[in-house]
Amino acid sequence: MSTVGHDGYACLRVDVRDGVAFVTIDHPPINLFDLALIQEIDRLGRALAADDDVRVVVFASANPEFFIAHADVALIQLLPTEVPPKPTRLGIFHAMVDRFRTMPKATIAQIEGRVRGGGSEFVLSLDMRFAAHGRALLGQPEVALGIIPGGSGTQRLPRLMGRGRALEVILGCEDFPADLAERYGYVNRALPADEIGAFVEALALRIASFPASAIALAKEAVNAAELPTIEGLLEEAHCFDRAVATAAARERMTRFLALGGQVREHELTLDDLLSRLGPRRDA
Repeated sequence: MSTVGHDGYACLRVDVRDGVAFVTIDHPPINLFDLALIQEIDRLGRALAADDDVRVVVFASANPEFFIAHADVALIQLLPTEVPPKPTRLGIFHAMVDRFRTMPKATIAQIEGRVRGGGSEFVLSLDMRFAAHGRALLGQPEVALGIIPGGSGTQRLPRLMGRGRALEVILGCEDFPADLAERYGYVNRALPADEIGAFVEALALRIASFPASAIALAKEAVNAAELPTIEGLLEEAHCFDRAVATAAARERMTRFLALGGQVREHELTLDDLLSRLGPRRDA
């Protein structure tokens, strides 16, 4: 039973089922990333990271026009004008968004409205982003206000799309529709608005049907891709060894072979065979 509370949030709605936490941002009128929303996403992130029954987290919005408008500019204006020393540890916002990158769960954004500034940085910190044609708009408008993306955008975007395109997004301060965002690598896929919900739900439930240990170790290994190549390969090897040692891996590999894995007719329809490996709740 998931320990993530469904109640106690004013800006979020949380529904946990079949290993997936479906989180709906509902903070009228524009889902502004203000102190209230920041605090609730931070609290939820901590709870999700510690919940062994949740394997996948999906964020969507109740507002068809806005996923998250952007960070609260009035809040930014309260920051000191005297430049503090260079930080030696992550600040509150950086730590909050990075928790979703590092937690041992798959994290997904289902974007069907505008997501800009700090909201864009939040979805960039998730593992996957899917955007609806004709509805999703993504952007980093900070430079037009005389500041810069300060919640991870200058680091996430170049890693996803390369330096030149990242600078086009950050310095141009224009909205990117779903199809262009897909072409640039801002999002995984652009999907028709009437299909995105079913696609994301099916993907989330599929991932959640796999062993929690394998999900966590695969994500840990992929995160190591930011290391130099040899260090990353060593991390991958260690994650692989840890995965092979789990009971879930041993049981599933045995079932795979027993059900006809590595036999031509079953390999031709591998998805069907994989769906029979269950049970859903193994570790």
